[in-house]
Amino acid sequence: MDTVAARALQREVLLGFWKAHILHHAAEGPVVGQWMIRELRRHGYEVSPGTMYPLLARLEGRGWLRCRTDPQGGARARKGYSLTPAGRRALTFLKNQVEELYREVVPGEEEAAEPR
Repeated sequence: MDTVAARALQREVLLGFWKAHILHHAAEGPVVGQWMIRELRRHGYEVSPGTMYPLLARLEGRGWLRCRTDPQGGARARKGYSLTPAGRRALTFLKNQVEELYREVVPGEEEAAEPR
C-alpha cells in the first residue's frame, strides 16, 4: 500500500482501533504515552508521539480517561492515564461492536448471510 493510501486508512479506520487499544490497556492499569506507542508498534501500528499525546488528551477530554501526573517528576513529569467509569462503559460498547464486526467479516465465523 502506498504512503498516501496508508495515511488515509490510518485516519479513517485505524485511529479508532488505537483508541480501543488505549481504553483496553487503561482498564488494566494506568498507561503512559511512550509505553502505549511501543505497545501499538508491537501490534504493527506506527504511531508517533505527535499522534499519541493529542489522542490521549482527546480521550481525557471525552471523560474516558483520567490523567494523573507524577508529583516527583518535575518539569517533564510522567503522566499516567486511567480508565474512568464512562471509559469503562465506552470500552464495553466497543467490545460488543468489535465482536459483532468480527463475526460478520471473518470467514467461517458466522453462517452465510441472508441474500441481499
